[in-house]
Amino acid sequence: MLVYVDDILVTGNRLSDVNSFISTLCSRFVNRDLGEFNFFLGIEAVKQSDGSLLLSQKQYMLDLLKKANMLNYKPVSTPMSTSTSPDDTSIGDSFASVDPTLYRQLVGSLQYLTLTRLDLSYAVNRVCQHMHAPTAEHFGLVKRILRYVKSTIALGLIITPSRDFTIQAFSDADWAGFSSDRRSTGGYAVYLGSNIVSRQSKKQRTVTRSSTESEYKALANCSAEISWLVPLFGELHFSPSKSPILWCNNLEKVAHKELQVQFISTKDQIADILTKPLRTTRFVFFRSKLRLCSRKPFACEGSIG
Repeated sequence: MLVYVDDILVTGNRLSDVNSFISTLCSRFVNRDLGEFNFFLGIEAVKQSDGSLLLSQKQYMLDLLKKANMLNYKPVSTPMSTSTSPDDTSIGDSFASVDPTLYRQLVGSLQYLTLTRLDLSYAVNRVCQHMHAPTAEHFGLVKRILRYVKSTIALGLIITPSRDFTIQAFSDADWAGFSSDRRSTGGYAVYLGSNIVSRQSKKQRTVTRSSTESEYKALANCSAEISWLVPLFGELHFSPSKSPILWCNNLEKVAHKELQVQFISTKDQIADILTKPLRTTRFVFFRSKLRLCSRKPFACEGSIG
């Protein structure tokens, strides 16, 4: 059971158990049964013929574009340009002044959007760095993200039924990407079978002295996430079919009895999309690996294999 204030989502392995629980709940509390899950907290769920579930925030995105008055802006193919550095203040923009409240509202809304739009994670993490004192240039970065949202409004996150309980994770870091303080961005993506179950794109808290050190920190964060997920899956009555595999593009692999750490080349490193801006071809390729699919016609762009 998932409870968020007065919104409740109930699921289970047997429909009879679910119905019994809902009946008991209705007998004790005043509530309204809305039937099968198709919309929850701004997230629409569309069940496909093969049993897959497509999670989308299309209406939420439309409302966000309307709030920003950007429904008619020209779309772009990536959420952030590769020529933009995290500390760049040379980006031209038509805003003479910035409303910090509006900036924070838009960025906060974009953070919620990353629940189903994992491809926005890095760009949103970047604009979050300027919440305290946003400038016109920072607002330009937010507008770029919204233009990308407009061009990809049909995308959603696909969850596919599977008995593959293998855990695979991809970890990466962009060393000293922030020129002002020389701090790095770490990122990871964790999969259960073909489904992505966790991801992170985050500026590292301390300065690292080499790319190896920044990648090790990202690796440690990813390992901690896996260590938390494994017992959680156990509580849900299923366990990984073998030791989790953690892929990183550092040739110095780590030996661990409960975790296999393996090398993967940069060109195949999915977490790359969570640590830096990428050119369109590479961005679209890695986006497909994040299990983002089009709504109509239904078509999944790719898998992690």
